[in-house]
Amino acid sequence: MSLAIQVTIRRVGNSHGVLLPKSLLERWKLGVGDFLIASDEGLVPAPKQNLHLLLDDLKLVISMEVVSRFSAAEIRKKSRANLARWKKQGTWGAVFEEWRDVLKCDDQTLIRTMIGRDDRSNRLRQSMPYVGLLPKEVMGALREKI
Repeated sequence: MSLAIQVTIRRVGNSHGVLLPKSLLERWKLGVGDFLIASDEGLVPAPKQNLHLLLDDLKLVISMEVVSRFSAAEIRKKSRANLARWKKQGTWGAVFEEWRDVLKCDDQTLIRTMIGRDDRSNRLRQSMPYVGLLPKEVMGALREKI
């Protein structure tokens, strides 16, 4: 059952704000310090799940999709091109050296690193060198799932 409540925009210092009825906050299980998300569609409670965990899940799903669509050779080619470009641009970090070493390994090690659930794989996925392989519409669909 959907609940619609009218709220009034009020001046709060040099800004504006709204007061939300306690009953609505109780229904949403929110209190002081919780967040709301405002969009063109309305005002809704932020997801209760940790956003870092959601991003970790998304990066795993992206990596699994890349592995399912591309050969290890294609992944290496794109990854090496990205790493070379990033190094030339001066956006190089230790994680990219680690990826460079992984790209030298056999296919099984590469794939295992890309889709592994261990801490190292998760950490490396935060800086995936194989970005740009998936079409934008596929990336959008994957983001919608998470």
